[in-house]
Amino acid sequence: MKDAQCRAAGRVAEVISGRSLAYAAGESDPMVRDLTYGTLRHLGTQRVILRSLAPRGVTEPALEALLAVGLYQLQHTRAAPYTVVDQAVAAARAMGFERAAAFVNAALRRFLRERDHLVAQAQLDSEGRWSHPAWWIDRLRDEYPQAADAILAAGLSHPPMAVRPNLRRTTLADYRLRLAAEGIEAGDVAPAALLLAKPVPVRRLPGYQDGLVSVQDAGAQWAARLLAPSDGMRVLDACAAPGGKAAHLLEVADIHLTALDADPARLDDAQRNFDRLGLAARCIAADAARVRDWWDGEPFQRVLLDAPCSGSGIVRRHPDARWLRRPGDIASFAATQRALLTALWQVLEPGGTLLYVTCSVFREENAEVVDAFLGAQDDARRLPATGLPSADGRLLPDAGHDGFYYALLGKRVP
Repeated sequence: MKDAQCRAAGRVAEVISGRSLAYAAGESDPMVRDLTYGTLRHLGTQRVILRSLAPRGVTEPALEALLAVGLYQLQHTRAAPYTVVDQAVAAARAMGFERAAAFVNAALRRFLRERDHLVAQAQLDSEGRWSHPAWWIDRLRDEYPQAADAILAAGLSHPPMAVRPNLRRTTLADYRLRLAAEGIEAGDVAPAALLLAKPVPVRRLPGYQDGLVSVQDAGAQWAARLLAPSDGMRVLDACAAPGGKAAHLLEVADIHLTALDADPARLDDAQRNFDRLGLAARCIAADAARVRDWWDGEPFQRVLLDAPCSGSGIVRRHPDARWLRRPGDIASFAATQRALLTALWQVLEPGGTLLYVTCSVFREENAEVVDAFLGAQDDARRLPATGLPSADGRLLPDAGHDGFYYALLGKRVP
């Protein structure tokens, strides 16, 4: 346990210091992953508790992270409490905090003695209750007076695991039977996904390596359904990596797909995904907003713009994001989104359709971007997103899917 605590604390400390988990090496140890992601989901609560345990503060990020990991274990895992404390003390010494080892022991043992009181006190603080930054909580309450608590609660939960069977090669019913044969329970969820009762390692999914199935959040699977390409169409996925939505588009129709992304390494991930599924796409590493750098002048009938965003709808999957974002970041993302939308509109042929997508729940990145674009673009109109549960394009995170925003835009024929 000591080694897992050390490694998880190192990951959490990177986030506390302002670095994304995406820039850390991959972690295969499930215990380290659970401790890292669980601690980050509940970091706000642990920080409020630490203010009571250490009124003068903990200035060293790695030591703060280790204490947060220990507090997470004591509150949210089945590990024996005194084993957690003893191992955390050993971890402190292993991390070079020999002089702080006694403090780690005293702080965690005090938490065990005063747990109910300390947790109750933390719940009185908004960050302690919801484990999101105060500005984030305030923004959600302003934009979603009735749904804010549910959105925040979703951010504290483990994300659901949905799979997308390749319907060219199987059916939902048949693949559900294959899952059942492996002891994996699953049920249908819109639009055409299977939601696993409990997450499982990808290697347990029957036919995964053979391209029979992909892991993709059910909310993300609406993109291909809404864009609805037909055989023979030229289709652009403008921010394609890591390739989940692009692969889905290739599965639903025989199209000529261009997969574009500014990050060559992530585009390589998309190519590996296509290879696993036996799909073909033209992959281009380029900035979608710099149209002249990559466009051959032949228009597309369909464009998918899965725009860079705050990720506020998927923070339970990426819990570091809530601690790395700053209030001003939202306006910066919105500016990038407007620029991309304006640039990509010119590559869409008249009569074509563009689907604007974010995995954000913040209005400034969603409706405000689209409304401003429609107000400035005479040949653009909003089309109905048929089948989507909400008429306004919002999918709020819940037990079945993450949070997304969809806007289907049609280009008028002159």
